[in-house]
Amino acid sequence: MCGIVGNVLARGDRTPDPAVLKRMNDRLAHRGPDDEGFFVEGQAALAMRRLKIIDLATGHQPMSGEDRRVWAVFNGEIYNYRELTAELTGRGHTFLTRSDTEAIVHGYEERGLAALNDLEGMFAFALWDAPARTLVLARDRLGIKPLYYAVLADQIVFASELRALVEHPAIDRALDLTALSRYLAHEYVPAPASIFRSIRKLPAGHWLTYTEGRVKMEPYWTVPFRPDRAIGAAEAVERLRSVLDLAVRQHLVSDVPLGVFLSGGIDSSAVAAFAARHVGGRLKTFSIGFEDPSFDESAHSRRVAQALGTDHHEEVLDARGACELVERLPDLLDEPLGDASLIPTFLLSRFTRRSVAVALSGDGGDELFAGYSTYQAHRLARGVEVIPRWLRRGLIRPAVERLPVSLSNLSLDFRLKRFLEGMDYADVERHAVWLGSFTPAEQRELFTHETLGRMEAPPSYAAFHEILASAPPVEGLERMLYLDLKGYLGEGVLTKTDRASMACSLEVRVPLLDRRVVELAVRLPMDLKLRGLTTKWVLKRALAGALPPETLARPKKGFGIPLGHWFRDPLRPLMRDVCGSDAIRRGGLFRPEAVERLMSEHESRRRDHRKKLYTLIAFQLWASRYRLE
Repeated sequence: MCGIVGNVLARGDRTPDPAVLKRMNDRLAHRGPDDEGFFVEGQAALAMRRLKIIDLATGHQPMSGEDRRVWAVFNGEIYNYRELTAELTGRGHTFLTRSDTEAIVHGYEERGLAALNDLEGMFAFALWDAPARTLVLARDRLGIKPLYYAVLADQIVFASELRALVEHPAIDRALDLTALSRYLAHEYVPAPASIFRSIRKLPAGHWLTYTEGRVKMEPYWTVPFRPDRAIGAAEAVERLRSVLDLAVRQHLVSDVPLGVFLSGGIDSSAVAAFAARHVGGRLKTFSIGFEDPSFDESAHSRRVAQALGTDHHEEVLDARGACELVERLPDLLDEPLGDASLIPTFLLSRFTRRSVAVALSGDGGDELFAGYSTYQAHRLARGVEVIPRWLRRGLIRPAVERLPVSLSNLSLDFRLKRFLEGMDYADVERHAVWLGSFTPAEQRELFTHETLGRMEAPPSYAAFHEILASAPPVEGLERMLYLDLKGYLGEGVLTKTDRASMACSLEVRVPLLDRRVVELAVRLPMDLKLRGLTTKWVLKRALAGALPPETLARPKKGFGIPLGHWFRDPLRPLMRDVCGSDAIRRGGLFRPEAVERLMSEHESRRRDHRKKLYTLIAFQLWASRYRLE
């Protein structure tokens, strides 16, 4: 696991500045505290910071092939590198290391960009092909590992994180107001945009080439949603068990100690159950508890750990610790992210890093197997839509609005109000309303008139329609799953996990997002995932006998924290500091009176604005750290 940076000039008569490259690389020391490496030759410069996981002795980067024509820096893990090494050796390539990075180099030498299809793993890498004077950038299929880049008039600059990229003096730090609007809508900045106008994200499953100033970018993989109605329940269960076992077993390859995040939910418990079969000795598992019982799942994780016989470790997050972590958000985030579960994920990663250097996570199961309550809500919405709109708006919604505000986790009033709010929209926009923070109408009230006037387009949910424009021909709930895989998972959940874990120099792997698991899951008919209102039906059947029955029967809870309560007490001073009228007025983006109304309504419990307030606080804290232009 590493952080990578680089700079390639359009012309060969100049050389990138090694001092700038060093500054950029130093900003990624948290991603790779064990080693650093540099390559500067002609118009190309590559650098990396390394966290040693595989081939501790000889895996130094940048790495080249035997004839030193191709150089690579690589962030991630290739789980089938041993098979690729054997195959490429048989084709005449000479390996000098036991590293998965070298398999990428020789694979490119042998097959060019087609070699991307051979890689099973998570990755973001850069290759400098000296004879072709070409830089190749590539990102894994689901976007597990990040990669940002900026194409300037005479060069390209890239890095694993924005914080490194903006160290280059040619990078413009002007805020992208459309990206900010989309962040407020979705709680993340959808690819290919970044929060800065001059910087882009390489989309998941894409490669990019830069040759003497010319840029080309294409997808090499997309989510192949083609449900096969011929797959029956028994066959689906058997195939799912087999592919999960294979994926988890390959994700256990490591030359350093390894463990599993265990929340007590189905996804992390599934990973732990399969991992426990293959590790030598007792599997180490790690979880976080909360003082607030409506958010605490520690009893469930202990029950699973006991059933699997793991060596279980647990830490409790209290309000004081959470407040300290919220203040550290600018240190954790190089781009605004409105997912408050970043806080417990960071704490869990820091706690886990004391014992191991690698952890397996259950991320991806909800998006693949319809685990979120939003999928149930879409199904329920079909019945509610037959009720006349005037009745919903005139009688039902006012009655629900009068329900007393509860700040507990997924409280009834929160879910009902959110559900009815979404009923005013078509399905795609409804999905965005249920998942996000500020609707377009709410943004028009939040932004100043000047800010709205400077936007290229007014606030909208256009990002979701752009994602669906490249989707395969699927209908109904499968479209929502596709949106979540490409949006919420790829740019939200995986970004959160990457930044929180790498801030602690911990590598996190996601076996449920192994290509083979994904390609099986998206071929399964929807009624095997969401049967009636039962979520993850096929996954639960596949785990029968491997996990306690009460674990499989539990409703999803999520990795939330008691923000609603904390914004009224321990986090109130911080909230008032970063979102107070003076701070908002200095920023010049939002209307102070609109933000004040959100805070006052939440403090008085007239409304539950926890999501909106956290989304704003995360942006404000980020903006206070970065020098915006």
